[in-house]
Amino acid sequence: MTPKQRSRARAVQAIYQWLVSGENIKKIEHQFLNQKEGKISKAFFSNLIINIPKNITVLDEIVQPSIDRDIGELGPTEKAILYLGVYELRFQPEVPYKVVINEAVELAKLYGAEGSFKLVNSSLDKIALEFRSLEIR
Repeated sequence: MTPKQRSRARAVQAIYQWLVSGENIKKIEHQFLNQKEGKISKAFFSNLIINIPKNITVLDEIVQPSIDRDIGELGPTEKAILYLGVYELRFQPEVPYKVVINEAVELAKLYGAEGSFKLVNSSLDKIALEFRSLEIR
Protein backbone atom coordinates (compact mmCIF):
# COMPACT_ATOMS: atom_id res chain seq x y z
CA MET A 1 0.00 0.00 0.00
CA THR A 2 1.10 3.54 -0.69
CA PRO A 3 1.00 6.10 2.16
CA LYS A 4 -2.23 7.58 0.73
CA GLN A 5 -3.85 4.16 0.43
CA ARG A 6 -2.85 3.37 4.01
CA SER A 7 -4.24 6.77 5.05
CA ARG A 8 -7.59 5.92 3.45
CA ALA A 9 -7.68 2.52 5.14
CA ARG A 10 -6.97 4.07 8.53
CA ALA A 11 -9.53 6.80 7.88
CA VAL A 12 -12.18 4.14 7.23
CA GLN A 13 -11.19 2.39 10.47
CA ALA A 14 -11.29 5.67 12.40
CA ILE A 15 -14.66 6.74 10.94
CA TYR A 16 -16.00 3.27 11.72
CA GLN A 17 -14.83 3.67 15.32
CA TRP A 18 -16.44 7.11 15.52
CA LEU A 19 -19.74 5.81 14.08
CA VAL A 20 -19.87 2.85 16.46
CA SER A 21 -18.55 4.48 19.65
CA GLY A 22 -19.53 8.14 19.29
CA GLU A 23 -16.13 8.93 20.78
CA ASN A 24 -14.51 12.33 20.25
CA ILE A 25 -13.07 12.44 16.73
CA LYS A 26 -9.91 14.31 17.83
CA LYS A 27 -9.18 11.53 20.33
CA ILE A 28 -9.66 8.91 17.63
CA GLU A 29 -7.46 10.91 15.24
CA HIS A 30 -4.67 11.05 17.84
CA GLN A 31 -4.95 7.31 18.44
CA PHE A 32 -4.62 6.49 14.72
CA LEU A 33 -1.82 9.02 14.10
CA ASN A 34 0.23 7.29 16.80
CA GLN A 35 0.03 3.87 15.15
CA LYS A 36 3.48 2.74 14.08
CA GLU A 37 2.72 0.16 11.40
CA GLY A 38 3.22 1.57 7.92
CA LYS A 39 3.82 5.11 6.72
CA ILE A 40 0.78 7.28 6.12
CA SER A 41 0.22 10.78 4.79
CA LYS A 42 -0.64 12.43 8.11
CA ALA A 43 -2.05 15.63 6.59
CA PHE A 44 -4.24 13.65 4.17
CA PHE A 45 -5.46 11.35 6.96
CA SER A 46 -6.20 14.25 9.34
CA ASN A 47 -8.08 16.15 6.63
CA LEU A 48 -10.33 13.13 6.09
CA ILE A 49 -10.87 12.26 9.72
CA ILE A 50 -11.71 15.81 10.78
CA ASN A 51 -13.81 16.87 7.77
CA ILE A 52 -15.91 13.76 7.20
CA PRO A 53 -17.67 14.06 10.60
CA LYS A 54 -18.02 17.85 10.11
CA ASN A 55 -19.84 17.23 6.83
CA ILE A 56 -21.80 14.13 7.83
CA THR A 57 -25.23 15.65 7.16
CA VAL A 58 -24.19 16.76 3.67
CA LEU A 59 -22.61 13.36 2.99
CA ASP A 60 -25.80 11.56 4.09
CA GLU A 61 -27.86 13.78 1.75
CA ILE A 62 -25.53 12.93 -1.15
CA VAL A 63 -25.43 9.17 -0.45
CA GLN A 64 -29.15 8.57 0.19
CA PRO A 65 -30.42 9.04 -3.41
CA SER A 66 -27.63 6.82 -4.75
CA ILE A 67 -28.63 3.68 -2.81
CA ASP A 68 -31.72 1.48 -2.89
CA ARG A 69 -32.37 1.46 0.87
CA ASP A 70 -32.35 3.85 3.79
CA ILE A 71 -28.84 4.89 4.75
CA GLY A 72 -29.61 3.82 8.32
CA GLU A 73 -29.81 0.22 7.10
CA LEU A 74 -26.17 0.23 6.01
CA GLY A 75 -23.55 -1.19 8.33
CA PRO A 76 -20.95 1.14 9.82
CA THR A 77 -18.20 -0.27 7.59
CA GLU A 78 -20.10 0.46 4.39
CA LYS A 79 -21.08 3.90 5.69
CA ALA A 80 -17.46 4.72 6.55
CA ILE A 81 -16.29 3.66 3.07
CA LEU A 82 -19.08 5.58 1.32
CA TYR A 83 -18.41 8.67 3.43
CA LEU A 84 -14.75 8.54 2.46
CA GLY A 85 -15.54 8.16 -1.24
CA VAL A 86 -18.25 10.81 -1.28
CA TYR A 87 -16.10 13.25 0.67
CA GLU A 88 -13.29 12.87 -1.84
CA LEU A 89 -15.62 13.16 -4.85
CA ARG A 90 -17.31 16.25 -3.45
CA PHE A 91 -14.53 18.11 -1.65
CA GLN A 92 -11.24 16.91 -3.18
CA PRO A 93 -11.45 17.51 -6.92
CA GLU A 94 -7.68 17.09 -7.24
CA VAL A 95 -8.12 13.34 -6.67
CA PRO A 96 -9.28 11.74 -9.96
CA TYR A 97 -12.74 10.21 -9.67
CA LYS A 98 -11.51 6.84 -10.96
CA VAL A 99 -8.95 6.73 -8.13
CA VAL A 100 -11.62 7.61 -5.54
CA ILE A 101 -13.97 4.87 -6.75
CA ASN A 102 -11.25 2.24 -7.14
CA GLU A 103 -9.84 2.91 -3.66
CA ALA A 104 -13.31 2.73 -2.08
CA VAL A 105 -14.14 -0.50 -3.89
CA GLU A 106 -10.85 -2.06 -2.75
CA LEU A 107 -11.54 -1.00 0.84
CA ALA A 108 -15.03 -2.51 0.61
CA LYS A 109 -13.54 -5.78 -0.60
CA LEU A 110 -11.05 -5.71 2.26
CA TYR A 111 -13.28 -4.57 5.16
CA GLY A 112 -16.91 -4.72 4.02
CA ALA A 113 -19.51 -7.42 4.05
CA GLU A 114 -19.48 -9.91 1.20
CA GLY A 115 -20.55 -8.17 -1.99
CA SER A 116 -20.64 -4.71 -0.40
CA PHE A 117 -18.14 -3.51 -2.99
CA LYS A 118 -20.97 -3.66 -5.56
CA LEU A 119 -23.08 -1.21 -3.53
CA VAL A 120 -20.06 1.07 -3.02
CA ASN A 121 -19.18 0.99 -6.73
CA SER A 122 -22.75 1.63 -7.88
CA SER A 123 -23.33 4.44 -5.40
CA LEU A 124 -20.06 6.24 -6.11
CA ASP A 125 -20.55 5.89 -9.89
CA LYS A 126 -23.87 7.74 -9.57
CA ILE A 127 -22.39 10.39 -7.28
CA ALA A 128 -19.39 10.91 -9.57
CA LEU A 129 -21.78 11.74 -12.43
CA GLU A 130 -23.21 14.52 -10.29
CA PHE A 131 -19.97 16.04 -8.96
CA ARG A 132 -17.42 15.08 -11.61
CA SER A 133 -19.41 15.24 -14.84
CA LEU A 134 -16.80 17.41 -16.61
CA GLU A 135 -14.00 15.07 -15.60
CA ILE A 136 -15.99 12.00 -16.71
CA ARG A 137 -16.67 13.51 -20.12
